[in-house]
Parts: sequence; structure tokens; C-alpha cells
Amino acid sequence: MALVPSYIKNLASYKPGKPIEEVVREFGIEKVIKLASNENALGPSPKAMTAIKQSLQSSHRYPDALGISLRTKLAEKFNVKIDNVILGAGSEGIMSTIIRTFLLSDDELVSAANSFIGFRVLANASGRKVHWVPMKNNQYDLKTMAAAINDYTKIIYIANPDNPMGTYVSQKEFDDFYEQVPARVLIILDEAYYEFAHDYPNYPDSMNYRYDNVITLRTFSKAYGLAGIRIGYGFAHESLIENLIKVKVPFEPSLLAQVAGIAALDDGDFLQKTLDLNKNGKTYLTGELKKLKVETVPSVTNFITTIWESKEQAANISNTLLNKGIIVRPLTAFGWPTCIRISVGLEEENHDFIKKLTEIL
Repeated sequence: MALVPSYIKNLASYKPGKPIEEVVREFGIEKVIKLASNENALGPSPKAMTAIKQSLQSSHRYPDALGISLRTKLAEKFNVKIDNVILGAGSEGIMSTIIRTFLLSDDELVSAANSFIGFRVLANASGRKVHWVPMKNNQYDLKTMAAAINDYTKIIYIANPDNPMGTYVSQKEFDDFYEQVPARVLIILDEAYYEFAHDYPNYPDSMNYRYDNVITLRTFSKAYGLAGIRIGYGFAHESLIENLIKVKVPFEPSLLAQVAGIAALDDGDFLQKTLDLNKNGKTYLTGELKKLKVETVPSVTNFITTIWESKEQAANISNTLLNKGIIVRPLTAFGWPTCIRISVGLEEENHDFIKKLTEIL
């Protein structure tokens, strides 16, 4: 009898963007700019870093398994009860808990093909049937996703905004879609880029959709610069949260992650600097790419996805930039072989990227 199920043997693991250290070793380049993983170019929240330093001496203690302090602060900030809040090691940690908590043997999932690869790995690893619906015009095709719902559907995943396209589902689109979703089906609304998108017209902030079958996921990784700390959170009906807490990994997130999250929520100045940097950087990059006649997907996030004539050209652009010390994200693993995703960096990083891309073209 095989020890490893076939769906695990055949599973493609998540492959992140190249780390800076690897590029330095491989190419011997002293200055490397990473524009591949949608990280905060300003670094981490200063208040979060101060809180971490002050808590290091308590690292021999287990964290609060229920995360009461951070959950209380999130509940106050978003005007919900603490019983509506869950924490995890990034939003992916909560996704994993959702899948382990709610799926029965015959349950099925529905999501968009070529959207967030992290969910794809978790969904395929569950061994359940997944209906991967093709995207339409670089966006979620909610009409076709609704048509894919059947008697076995249990979980629907929507990244809003989407990664890697940077597009979003509008309020009307979600309203029309929700009317076709049975109450027994859980909708995961992954809002990892919420802070960058929530001011856009018709963006459906899921906090206005506190339905019993909607689970909101957010993270401190992007806007607050805590990707390496691994801290995310979610909102849902208290009965869902109660059962998620039963299943989630004990003592997750870590002590340092929890204190960092608490402090980051008070770092309004840093958040505003992040949003301003992103807005200006995205305007600059979009304008310069247009001058270079590079096709881009309109984005409401902290990255821009570019579209090239062929997968060969996209691969050549990515590899040549890498040799010049610029790490970008080719999207072949996501199912977009002709696309490259570029994170918004610091002003000088954006300028350096455009300079080197111009040299290549």
C-alpha cells in the first residue's frame, strides 16, 4: 500500500520568488533589487519592530494560544466581536485551517484558475475535487463560477484583489454572485491587498458582507511590512470561528507575531507612507511602461503585471533582468507564461528597473 496519496505525489509545491541571497550567490552581484514578492519596499512597521525587540526576552514563553490581545484590538478596529476574529500564520495559515475544518470526504471546491497559487496548492493537497474556472479578461469570471456550483460544493475561494493580476471583483459583481450561492457554501474572500484597494470605486469591502457563510482573510504581510513574521487574521460568524479555533495549530501565531500585529495596528503614519509610496510608484511605473509600449493589467494592488508577446520573450526579459540584479516574478507557475509581475519598490528601485528594462528592450 502506498504511503503517500497520489494527489500529494502529483502535487506541485509552491515556488516563491528568488531570494536576494540566492541571486547574490548565483550571479555575484553586489546590488540586488527585489521586485518579485509584493513585499513592502519601506520595510517593516517601526512600531512593530520596537514591540518585537521589547518582547524578545519572553521568547522562552509560549504565546497566548487564543491571541486575546490582538483579536480584541482587531475586533475594536473593525467593529466586530472578538468571537468573530481568528488569527493565523499569514492568511495561508487560516486557509489551511478552513480546509481541514469544513471539508467532508465528498465536498468540492470552486475557484478561478491561475489565481493565487498558495490556495491552489492547499486545495489540491486536500484531495478533493476542485473546479478551476478560467479567468476572463484577467478577472474572476463569477458567472461561470456560479454555474460550477453543485450539490457537493462546500468552499468557494475569491482573491479580491486578485494575485497575480491585480484586478478586483466589483460590488455589483459580488452581489449578483452571492445571490446564486447556497447558504451551505462557504465563501472565502481573501483580501490580502485590502489596504491598497479599499478606496477604489465599487470595491466590495467584505466587512460590509457579514453573512454567515462569508469568511474574510487579511494579512499584515503587505501594507504593514511583516511578511517574514507570518501574521494574518480573519473575520467570520462566531460559530465558524469557534470551530476554526478548535482545529488550528496550537500556539499559532508566535508570540513575536502577535505583539508585532498589535503594534502595527497603531502605526498609522507608516501605513500612510506605504500607501503614498505605492500610489506614486505605481503611477510612475505604469507611465514608463506605457512609453516603452509594454502592455500592463490595471492594478489596485502594490504590483503591476505586464503582458508580453510570447512566453519566450517573457522568460528572456525575466532572466536578463535577473542577470542585471533585478528580481521580478515570471508567472509561468501561476499559469500565465507570457506575463511578468513587478512589485512597486522604492523610488530609486523603480527608476533602476525602468532603466535596465529600457536597455534590454
